[in-house]
Amino acid sequence: MFDLKVIHSVLEQLEQERGIPKDKMFEAIELALATAYKKEYGKKGQIVRARFDMNTGKVEFFQVKIVVDESKVIMDEAEPDQDIENTEQDEIRVRFNPEHHMLLADAKKIKRDAKIDDEIVFPLELKDNYGRIAAQTAKQVIIQKIREAEKTSVMNEYGQKEGEIVSGTVQRVERGALFIDMGRAIGVIPYEEQIPGERYKQGERIRSYLYAVEETPKGIMLKLSRSHPQFLKKLFEIEAPEIAQGSVEIKAIAREAGSRSKIAVASVDSHIDPIGSLVGQRGVRVNTVTSELGGEKIDIIEWVEDPAKFIEEALSPAKVISIELKKEDARAIVTVADDQQSLAIGKGGQNVRLAAKLTGWKIDIQSSGTMSVPESDEKPGK
Repeated sequence: MFDLKVIHSVLEQLEQERGIPKDKMFEAIELALATAYKKEYGKKGQIVRARFDMNTGKVEFFQVKIVVDESKVIMDEAEPDQDIENTEQDEIRVRFNPEHHMLLADAKKIKRDAKIDDEIVFPLELKDNYGRIAAQTAKQVIIQKIREAEKTSVMNEYGQKEGEIVSGTVQRVERGALFIDMGRAIGVIPYEEQIPGERYKQGERIRSYLYAVEETPKGIMLKLSRSHPQFLKKLFEIEAPEIAQGSVEIKAIAREAGSRSKIAVASVDSHIDPIGSLVGQRGVRVNTVTSELGGEKIDIIEWVEDPAKFIEEALSPAKVISIELKKEDARAIVTVADDQQSLAIGKGGQNVRLAAKLTGWKIDIQSSGTMSVPESDEKPGK
């Protein structure tokens, strides 16, 4: 019934290529065989177990009975294993099923030291016609167990990578979404998680931020993003060892993917320049990140605890004359010179909008000459 060479080959392949342990698959095979036997020859309530010898291909089947206390079971001819009742002492009583249970007194005749809840095992006859139907049932259960084990393995593998940068190959583009072949799972970058203007071809390598691992009817789905602020942070962690070592911290990020980002950094070590750590010698570090993001402009500023000073830094490269904080509604009125107003606001209001996201303050810009007040109600976040 079994081709041992094929089974050994399949188990080794599953272990090496998909990380499914042999012992788990071996348990699945035995469970499948027991399930097939019980389905074809078993009785209601019967516990059947199988023992499969991987060296000889021989299969043995056993029936297991649970030792019960006679005072805790209901001995009648009603449907077994259906009703559970409570006695006056609130003890659970179950209907006795001779295929599932064995009274303690009877169990002691077989095993002298038998105790309540012990298992008494009896060999079952190996049927001559345990063939095509049983083998097909076993095959189906084995396939199911393989899928379950593989799904668990993939969940464990990518669950550990959640919140990290991963690489894959573009498989296809469907309704604006990019489907990425990650090897053991498929990742998807929805249209809104892509960097505007980027275009990828089938077979092209792509890096992205893994922000969620989800189980779907079709398998494990990896939710990916290239527009997420954390993608920017993780790229700098790769380029700047000071961040990975913890001597420099990224405190806040405001990002408009593909266009411009602002990132606030602080140094734990007073001897380390946090901005210089991200910029790198001759700008090599920040340029590497910019290239990965398709030319996205990145403003790196130093994070300071004082809100007014932080807002001033966030509005860079514009020069600020004064800042008035309205703490009750987290609003800042910022005064700049006439020639700095357009710079502070930025093209399409982008500079002030990003500064508001970065700091968490609503920012109004006014010039020292005219009292024009463009308003930003942005909050920090993506």
